[in-house]
Amino acid sequence: MSVESQKQNEKQRMESPETIVISNDGTQLPVVEVLTGRGFITGKSGSGKSNSAGVLIEELLDGGFPVLLVDTDGEYWGLKEEYEILHLGADEECDMQVGVEHAEKIAQLALDQNIPIILDVSGYLDEDNASELIKEVARSLFTKEKKLKRPFLMLLEEVHEYIPEGGGLDECGQMLVKVAKRGRKHGLGLCGISQRPADVKKDFITQCDWLVWHRLTWENDTAVVRRVLGSSYADQIQSLDDGEAFMMTDWNDEIRQIQFKRKKTFDAGATPGLDEFERPDLKSVSGDILDELEEISETKRKEQSRIDELESTLQKKNEELDDLRDELERAQDVSKLAEQFTTALSRVEGGNSEEIQATVEEIREEKNEEIRRLEEENQSLKAENKKLRERLADLEGRVEAVEQIETFEENLEEAAEAYSRLGDALDLHPEEEQTTRLKKRVQALQEKVEQLKSGEALQGIELEYKEFVQDEAVQEQIERAKRDATSPRYVKGVISCIIESDTPVTYDEIAEHLDISTNSHVATAVNALAKRDVVEKSKRGGKTTVDLKVEAINNIRETSKRRTQAKELMTDL
Repeated sequence: MSVESQKQNEKQRMESPETIVISNDGTQLPVVEVLTGRGFITGKSGSGKSNSAGVLIEELLDGGFPVLLVDTDGEYWGLKEEYEILHLGADEECDMQVGVEHAEKIAQLALDQNIPIILDVSGYLDEDNASELIKEVARSLFTKEKKLKRPFLMLLEEVHEYIPEGGGLDECGQMLVKVAKRGRKHGLGLCGISQRPADVKKDFITQCDWLVWHRLTWENDTAVVRRVLGSSYADQIQSLDDGEAFMMTDWNDEIRQIQFKRKKTFDAGATPGLDEFERPDLKSVSGDILDELEEISETKRKEQSRIDELESTLQKKNEELDDLRDELERAQDVSKLAEQFTTALSRVEGGNSEEIQATVEEIREEKNEEIRRLEEENQSLKAENKKLRERLADLEGRVEAVEQIETFEENLEEAAEAYSRLGDALDLHPEEEQTTRLKKRVQALQEKVEQLKSGEALQGIELEYKEFVQDEAVQEQIERAKRDATSPRYVKGVISCIIESDTPVTYDEIAEHLDISTNSHVATAVNALAKRDVVEKSKRGGKTTVDLKVEAINNIRETSKRRTQAKELMTDL
């Protein structure tokens, strides 16, 4: 809204009429009662309900009184044909797309800058987002009006969806009821609009100061009319014409039948016909106002980007924390083992603390030496494994060569036989020396084939997953991991998921395999297995993957052997 428009609006406010005219017969409503009171407009579809709401809004805007309308069906934008109204919502047709973060600014524009606003919630795919926005806008209006105490009306389409008769009220409904009950003394009024009065909370209807009843035909709706207006009105209301209504007002304690006049602006909510309609030229608000709202949107986007960045960092830190916990568990296992040896040695007759400490240090050094030896052995095994893989590739190549030689041998025998038959047929025979030489060549090739066929067996092929997990020492480590995990089922699930996939798997894939919604139990099971070298963790695309640690078979067997020896030593001690 331009500065000139604001000045004109202020001038209109100073010259504002005390009443507005809503009907063809000149029916007037006191402006202050409408702006600060509780109103209710109802009627079935096509009875003129939305037109009456439009007339009310146009009359208030003509008098210089801004309003805020919550449009649930996107049918009030036609008001922009005549008035500079800020159209906010989720659709691209709106002047600005807004969210909950704009609520306070929306209230400030309406109350401080006298800007009429259409809050179009028809474009929000998530109804919770729409309800949250309405709640926060109502809260901001209520809070500001405590200080300003400026007459202002908030209109709410489909009020039965937010203040329903059946069931409890959500936070949005509770806030709207608060405005209805306590807003009047602060200058904030609320007008609910609905085509289903039976579905609107009874207390809201009965506490309204002014009510407009258009045509209603459903029995449950006419029952509400009978309860509020009386039986005679309930019978007559079913035959009212379009635009006709019974109007009930507290300030003069009367009920009268009136015919609302037609609104001046484009009816965007009219039922579509066969003829195409021309979209009218719409008035726009000041670009400065939109810039203020855009600044809030940009701030929100930056905040969300920062939140996403922090969540990503938190995930990485959690993964690092898991790794540190694994290292801590391993260190604690070593510490516990040392304590067990210390306890056992302290029971030996004649032992003293110095001797025990020396023995512990000796054991620790032996342990470290054993670790170094195993690491060297592991490197050696990896090198040997590489050679075996190369040997396997070589043997596969030789097998292919053997197959080619066999094919050649078959072809050679067939050729020799054919050559012999051809010689017999033509009475041609090769020289004896040439025949002998060819036979020796064939015999040599056959011996070569047999030699290749009987070559050394393929060795060093890497253990298959199933062979690995069926190893007795590995089975022992898996059983120990089951005792440490939240449930043995999760340990078995990790193993079976890897075997079925035949490739490293992520925590989420294991959880899906187990048919569970969270991977926290999966992480515990994986850590228990990794601590015992049954599985190993690695990174893939920013996610942790788990695979069977097949190359650790010798380590596991050696660990099992040492554990058995330690138990025997403890028994002897």
